[in-house]
Amino acid sequence: MRTTILLLVLITFFQNAFTQNKNFTIEDAIVGRYSYLAPDRPSGLKWRDAGNYVLVENGELIQHSAKNDKKEVLLTLDEINKAGEEINVNFDVLPAFTFVDENTLRIRFGVQLLKFNLSEKEFTLKLDIPYDSDKLDFCDANNTLAYVKGQNLFILNHEGEKQITFDTKPGIVNGQEVHRREFGISKGIFWSPNGNYIAFYRKDESMVEDYPLVDYMARQALHTPVKYPMAGMQSHHVTLGIYNLQTGKTVFLKTGEPKDHYLTNISWGPNEKFIYMAELNRDQNHMQLNQYHVSSGEKTKTLFEEKSKTYVEPQHPIIFSKKNPEQFYYQSRKDGWNHLYLYDTNSKKLQQLTQGEWEVTNFYGFDESEKKIYIQATKETPTERHVYKVSTRNGNITKLSNEAGTHSARFSKDKSSFIDQWTAFDTPLKYDLISSSGKLEKNIHTAIDKTAEYSFGENKIFTIKAADKKSDLYCRMILPPDFDPSQKYPVIIYVYGGPHAQLVNHTWHNSARWWQYYMASQGYIAFTLDNRGSANRGKDFENVIHRQLGKHETADQMQGVKYLLEQAFVDSNRIGVHGWSYGGFMTLKLMLHHSDIFKVGVAGGPVVDWKMYEIMYGERYMDHPEDNPEGYKESEMTNHVSNLNGKLMLIHGAQDQTVVMQHSMKFIRECVKQNKPVDFFAYPIHPHNVRGKDRVHLMEKVSQYFMDYL
Repeated sequence: MRTTILLLVLITFFQNAFTQNKNFTIEDAIVGRYSYLAPDRPSGLKWRDAGNYVLVENGELIQHSAKNDKKEVLLTLDEINKAGEEINVNFDVLPAFTFVDENTLRIRFGVQLLKFNLSEKEFTLKLDIPYDSDKLDFCDANNTLAYVKGQNLFILNHEGEKQITFDTKPGIVNGQEVHRREFGISKGIFWSPNGNYIAFYRKDESMVEDYPLVDYMARQALHTPVKYPMAGMQSHHVTLGIYNLQTGKTVFLKTGEPKDHYLTNISWGPNEKFIYMAELNRDQNHMQLNQYHVSSGEKTKTLFEEKSKTYVEPQHPIIFSKKNPEQFYYQSRKDGWNHLYLYDTNSKKLQQLTQGEWEVTNFYGFDESEKKIYIQATKETPTERHVYKVSTRNGNITKLSNEAGTHSARFSKDKSSFIDQWTAFDTPLKYDLISSSGKLEKNIHTAIDKTAEYSFGENKIFTIKAADKKSDLYCRMILPPDFDPSQKYPVIIYVYGGPHAQLVNHTWHNSARWWQYYMASQGYIAFTLDNRGSANRGKDFENVIHRQLGKHETADQMQGVKYLLEQAFVDSNRIGVHGWSYGGFMTLKLMLHHSDIFKVGVAGGPVVDWKMYEIMYGERYMDHPEDNPEGYKESEMTNHVSNLNGKLMLIHGAQDQTVVMQHSMKFIRECVKQNKPVDFFAYPIHPHNVRGKDRVHLMEKVSQYFMDYL
């Protein structure tokens, strides 16, 4: 018996030793990361009411008490299918749903929108969604669906379909997101609280030149133009319409001149009498929070303004108090960090609710008394996110999440507890139930690590000083699995470098792209640094890039290179760089300004000339080209082609509408003129990034380029 046990122990030991040495394939790194190696998530996890949450388990909808271990079956597949017989609906599994209230589920099932009553076990609504509809937005208050077909806005309810707008002129669309989805804009339809009105964007792009794109997959290539206003050129005009469902009439807000300003952060007042909007001038350095009368479209007043020598960038609509309908919560970076403020509609700032050299990254709302608000923030460190409650009386702040890592919360309706979804370096994914005092009540789900058999190199986060000698920069370095400090290794720097992005975070494997692990398994050191200009470090940290894109970002990246060159195990003659979009721009910047350092670069979808980039983003960070000619000249990569020495490949999606192909073509043409060797690869049918199964092809090509030349 003892011999058998010993044999089993030895077998297990050798099995573990063998399986833990498995290296990533490129398919593991690109496809597996988001499919067969991704952490499992609980199905259907949602709050039902203040004291209960639900999960789909073994094909049944199970309610769990947040107070104890009690649970009960709310719905089975047989029950919902029996109810579905009356409306000719049948499900293979319990469908995805949203709670409208504790007894009503809203379900999107194919081309149908349904409501189901849990108590009565019956469907109470069925709408057949038109096949050619887009931008769907459903109002639970009146059971009406708003959507876009072609250029126009429609609604659908039990009375049938009704058309709201009637534009036919080319270049005009209604109900869609505008300003190329900048300023936090993700939609173009805004229902009022009680469902009596719909606010919607109307965008007129008829004055913007058509930009040529070509569909090469047709037998005879097709011209498929888009509207693409570039920095310094004529911009589109946007207005906000208010449709009254009772009268059938539409009023457009009188937002005045000039027409090429930005209308952002739409918010309805609680009584539906007023609508609020953050309006920004084209220079993006002057914001007004304006109140408009819904019935007339007249501007009633400006509640307050924000101005900046660089730019103002509103990202969050105001949120009204439930206790006092004349007060609202507002997020702003006006003190240098993104914080929460309480205002009233008489333009009075009542209170700054959070403050300090850290950023609020999510606002979860408030309890019923509004004596406490709940946020996610970077208070502990910029590389982590934690959940906090804040006293509205004295500003005292309490951390509610427990473990180091990155946490996000789903609060119960009364804020008495929350589901904490979190991850850390060695924690793929966990869901914990936490009380509003911060007490861990129970674990709901812990994902297993499907990569346990794989061999990872050491992955660590550390800081170095920026080029300003003051700011801390967070770095991530991955070493080869069989790392030997006595050897010298090539390095591949993965870079983004621009605003609205942070690459180094305390999450599972420190947010590393698994392609970096793959390259580490091939004998490379993988390095990433978040330079000044990147997200969640405060206004000054980001705004340093204004009017001189690439300058300070490159200086900071070179501080990372300096650190690398100080390490005895780094081969100073074999340093490469890869990035996409802004990271493609940074790849060119580093290759051309530090050609003595970088031997190989792969620039994906790179911005080559900011004059050719879209107007909203480009003018925010670089101003109008006529006002900043030197900044545009210095950041134009064709002006530095003469410095190119190393091996460089550009990759571009043929249908890119974000960084148009013209950028790569312009750069390649300059290389030809100066007899500089450069490689290029295009991906037909793909837009700004290459996704799906073709991404394996992309990353194999990128990897092989480094293997061939680095």
